[in-house]
Amino acid sequence: MKLIKILINSNLYISFAAVFLTIETQVQLGMKPQWYPYLFIIFFATLFEYNLHRFITVITNKEALNSDKHKWVRENLNGFYLLVFTSLVGFICVAFLAKKEVLITLAPIAILTLFYSIPVFGNKKSIFRLREIPYLKIFLIAFVWASLTILLPIIQSNITFNRVHMIIMLVERFFFVFAITIPFDIRDIEADKQAGLKTIPILFNENTSNAIANLSLFSFFLISFFHYQLQNCWFIIGALSVSTLTTFLFLNENKFRKLTYFYYGILDGTMLLQGLLVLVFYYLI
Repeated sequence: MKLIKILINSNLYISFAAVFLTIETQVQLGMKPQWYPYLFIIFFATLFEYNLHRFITVITNKEALNSDKHKWVRENLNGFYLLVFTSLVGFICVAFLAKKEVLITLAPIAILTLFYSIPVFGNKKSIFRLREIPYLKIFLIAFVWASLTILLPIIQSNITFNRVHMIIMLVERFFFVFAITIPFDIRDIEADKQAGLKTIPILFNENTSNAIANLSLFSFFLISFFHYQLQNCWFIIGALSVSTLTTFLFLNENKFRKLTYFYYGILDGTMLLQGLLVLVFYYLI
């Protein structure tokens, strides 16, 4: 249990999820799953960004350390600073091993992601980040995850893939991440209201937002089903069917919401699970 707590709170867990989603993309593209430098880039980039977001919050708002959300950081402050430094150094080192085309593709995504966490402008009383643009946050997160985990394998491969196939994959990944991100905004309704942020749950309500999450998940599955049926990739359909079913249960069973690590363990874990399922079905079926 202690190891799980460390993996989740350090953001190592979600970094592995990003890696396995990218390996899933390799399979969806008809490639054999392999380790490339860009997988380590994705790992360290995710680790750095998710910890940078907390690092900026801690630096700009010392009182944030007193909240339950930042309890792990407060209790492991030196380790947290070391983690941020290590993730940055790791990213820089691995970047030298990556293809130039991969880095060029990554650059605009990285800049967009950094501006999500780093203040674009501000003063002593207030700061402004891209995430504070009304209703943009959840769309930005889904777009970045879809782009990062799908475009890099395509660029690395040097293979010309069908453009429609690539666009459909991006749409599928966007809908899936969008679906599992909405509950985070539902959880943060009161905090976002106090911060003056505008999100989908604030615009509508919790029930409608849950319905939007389910609609997004259903759209993901429906598009995926017809997409891979046409390609006769039934093992992918099988893996994504299990992923959709389990994610649906997590989104709609209230008993899961009461668990300590529902958001950062279970919901984030649906991405890791999906990648693992595709790999398992790939090798076994």
